[in-house]
Amino acid sequence: MIAALGRAARVKTSNLMYGFGFFFEVLRETLHFFRRSQVGYKVLINQILFTGYEALAINAIMAVSIGAAINVIGSSLLPQFGQSQLMYTILIIVITRELGPLLTAFVITARSGTAIATELGTMVVNHEIEAYLAVGLKPISYLVVPRFIGVVVSMIVLTIYFNMFGLLGSFIVVQLVKPIPINEYLSNLLSILTVGDVLSGMAKALVFGIVVSVVATFQGFSVNRSSTEIPVAGIRAVGQSFILIIVADVLVTLMQYA
Repeated sequence: MIAALGRAARVKTSNLMYGFGFFFEVLRETLHFFRRSQVGYKVLINQILFTGYEALAINAIMAVSIGAAINVIGSSLLPQFGQSQLMYTILIIVITRELGPLLTAFVITARSGTAIATELGTMVVNHEIEAYLAVGLKPISYLVVPRFIGVVVSMIVLTIYFNMFGLLGSFIVVQLVKPIPINEYLSNLLSILTVGDVLSGMAKALVFGIVVSVVATFQGFSVNRSSTEIPVAGIRAVGQSFILIIVADVLVTLMQYA
């Protein structure tokens, strides 16, 4: 029993060290991505289209719904305590600092994280990775880095998009429940919104994008030779990404408010 636990601990430690090595190799290759003629540009563009463009609709729906809910609840409850202006503060903090980057990360993990891990796992099983090595191409440079950059860029852009719909798009929905003059709404938002709020959301989006892309590509390459490992890799990619995103969210928030 003790020996089995010891072996499991050594395996986990080895995987963790390999994961850190993989991460730093991705960062190193990313620095050289735009300096050389790239076959990977097509992969980068396709990744941005899939991760970013195709997720616009679901992101907008979530943002408008959450922004509207916050406005409706705040407009109903806060006046009872004479704190109506707090609605805008709560709206900005909840959306730009927390839910914007967090929910965007969850959507991208569920869509793109699974797809990336599955796609790379399939390439491993079909010996396509060996073909890259045979012609002298680094799989990390041509397969991982474009997906890494694409996911990070898409995460940041979608977070901005989420914030815009959450703060402004929800105004349209709110008018159906409790009308508020648009001039008052916008002026109150802009008077409270700070550069720190925007940078906080962008910092989390950057970290979450790195987490999702690295975990998904790492799990894709962890597939050995059996096709039955491919869906398992996708599930592991999603599970580990969710856990690391939550941990990263807590750490970044603690750093911001420390």
